[in-house]
Amino acid sequence: MDPGERSNQRPPAFRTTSGIELERVYRTPVGESDYADRLGDPGQFPYARGIREGMYQARPWTMRQYAGFGTASETNERLRYLLENGQTGLSVAFDLPTQMGFDSDHPLAAGEVGRVGVAIDTLEDMRVLLRGIPLGSVSTSMTINSTAAILLALYIAVAEEQGVPVSDLQGTVQNDILKEYIARGTEIYPPRASLRLVTDIIEYCHRHAPRWNSISISGYHIREAGSTAAQELAFTLANAIAYVEVALARGLHIDEFAPRLSFFFSVHNEFLEEIAKFRAARRMWARLLRDRFGARLPRSMMLRFHAQTAGSTLAAQFPDGNIVRTSLQTLAAVLGGAQSIHTNSKDEALALPRDETARLALRTQQILAWEAGVRKTDDPAGGAFAIEALTDRIEEEAGAYLARIESLGGTLAAIEGGYIQKEIEASSYRFQREVEAGERTIVGVNRFPSDDEAREPIRIHLADPALETEQVRRLDQVRRRRNPAAVRRALEALSEAARGQENLMPLILDAVRSHASLGEISGVLGAVFGEYREAGSGSLP
Repeated sequence: MDPGERSNQRPPAFRTTSGIELERVYRTPVGESDYADRLGDPGQFPYARGIREGMYQARPWTMRQYAGFGTASETNERLRYLLENGQTGLSVAFDLPTQMGFDSDHPLAAGEVGRVGVAIDTLEDMRVLLRGIPLGSVSTSMTINSTAAILLALYIAVAEEQGVPVSDLQGTVQNDILKEYIARGTEIYPPRASLRLVTDIIEYCHRHAPRWNSISISGYHIREAGSTAAQELAFTLANAIAYVEVALARGLHIDEFAPRLSFFFSVHNEFLEEIAKFRAARRMWARLLRDRFGARLPRSMMLRFHAQTAGSTLAAQFPDGNIVRTSLQTLAAVLGGAQSIHTNSKDEALALPRDETARLALRTQQILAWEAGVRKTDDPAGGAFAIEALTDRIEEEAGAYLARIESLGGTLAAIEGGYIQKEIEASSYRFQREVEAGERTIVGVNRFPSDDEAREPIRIHLADPALETEQVRRLDQVRRRRNPAAVRRALEALSEAARGQENLMPLILDAVRSHASLGEISGVLGAVFGEYREAGSGSLP
């Protein structure tokens, strides 16, 4: 072929990660006749262009860098460091024992205490974690699910000690148990018992903590497990539908709790598709809430979400390249209309981030907010032919998945039958095959490798093994100082209530105030609810 000629053949890589084939040129804009129904202005139904007029013009999105490691004291230092450097909201990561309902001295916690998040066993730990942080004015997000009710109770108890009414607290507890069965695996109890705890939190927050987001329905972990963008959206909305249904069955009205449902999505490298995904998410949620569930308040129909750059896209072989990846992903979240954002650090493919890399990730957001000009207009990507076409296609594909889940009997049936898990596994396998075949490029990994970069040393955060010993010692001290009779009464009352139907949040609050430990509270609930076993391993009822 003559060098001056161009081939009409397009390589197969001109598809998004959802398998959507991209057109060479998009020529069909949204017509005036269907503009209001498909898009609307920012702040107007169906909120495809953003949930409010003015968007980031008055103030930027909340910059909420995820942090947690070691003991409560260490994590408190990191949280305060980030606040001093301009972070505008807290986001706390908990270690695996805390997530799984084990105290730090449990045999199964050995070697995991403080590794991937902060260890929280008792009210004393939560006091230290939040020391010097004014809970009446700071918004806090806690990534916790199976033990969400316990961690929320601990947070409320510390706020009370600070003199902050629970009605003034601002923040989010993830409280999304269904995605644990789908993608993460830190579930403790069987699904139906877990859904009771989720609903207890939703009901409690409606009645007592109206400024607190009672759940953060998470597509992030679904995407990290290998789903496509369309699957992430569909399976997240399927979980959201299940939560709405159990809250309605509890007797709550849709407009009582829907305004405080929030979402958590991943942001991947497929720049245009990610922007479109967020727009499709808002439009689908608005229509679901209005048409299926009868919501009438505009705030009930507004999908509010936190976005985090994708950990699965980070490459250990080329850490500096991760700065570029996360910068583009953060920009996609901004153009997609996120309410808060976390930007991963360049070293997170190797270890938990160090102070300086966490600060650099925060600076990435600050540069976008204050230098790039993206805050000066609402929905700057709106109306782009490619963006609007991709928004329609993602909504179409996600809608097809939702219809399939409905045909299987709903979300819980689809999870228990393994349908959602198998779809994610197939997508993950397909993507990995494309990378290994060179059909998808990962710079520095399967293309453009550099021996110099591979040999370049990088300092990483290393956990001090002595911290586990210190945490166990602190737990022992709390047990020695507390009133055993008060602890016993609180746990017995919780056990009795768990056998009935009442909301367990007040009982859990009483237990944490008595200095019962997280493991003790979780153990009492497990004795009543049973322990979850995956299908094929003998699920408990």
